[in-house]
Amino acid sequence: MESKQLVYEGKAKKLYKTDDADLLLVQYKNDLTAFNGQKKATEHGKGALNNQISSLIFNVLQTKGIPNHWVKQLSEDKQLVKHTNIIPIEVVVRNVSAGSLAKRLGLSEGDLLSQPIVEFYYKDDELGDPLINEDHIRLLDLVESSVLLNMKELAHQVNLVLIDYFKQCDLRLVDFKLEFGFDSNGELMLSDEISPDTCRLWDIHTNQKLDKDVFRQGIGSVDEAYNVVLERLKGAVSHG
Repeated sequence: MESKQLVYEGKAKKLYKTDDADLLLVQYKNDLTAFNGQKKATEHGKGALNNQISSLIFNVLQTKGIPNHWVKQLSEDKQLVKHTNIIPIEVVVRNVSAGSLAKRLGLSEGDLLSQPIVEFYYKDDELGDPLINEDHIRLLDLVESSVLLNMKELAHQVNLVLIDYFKQCDLRLVDFKLEFGFDSNGELMLSDEISPDTCRLWDIHTNQKLDKDVFRQGIGSVDEAYNVVLERLKGAVSHG
């Protein structure tokens, strides 16, 4: 699939047009950012790791009937996806207390939550992607209430699938971020990526962090952590 004009460049990916108007080529970048872009670095090979990890995860979700934009992996750092119009809401699902949730509510990191929590964030870099609720979403007219409910239900379904999938890899799914969009037929589906950049993943036995917190907190090698995740996911697929 030939890539053509660059249509979007974000913190972690570049999106290119292809000869099919309904398909985009995604190239994963080696850039790392944290704290709303205040901390930046480049890690050679990180883009390839995230591309391969995200491809494996999206493929698993498709086999479980969860609609997403992924079509196929093209190379180590490129994949083909359906073109979607992104809804400017980040959906975060939390299973274990960590990050901003622990700070906001005074919880201890690592506490298992009595039930998964779903949060919404307004996707706006200038505003720092603020936490919003359903009333804010209606006020800003970001999406219809019925679609938001569908997004929340899909997020819970994704959570159940991924908890089981990662458990097979001796990984605990602490929390993760999802983005949704509409394809050319108006179907709601998962978009963006699902990778250690967008998930908190801990070793199920040791609680070793194997995600972007390694970079945020300066506690190890991003390349080594992401490689552990990729190899474990590959192992789960080969034994599945």
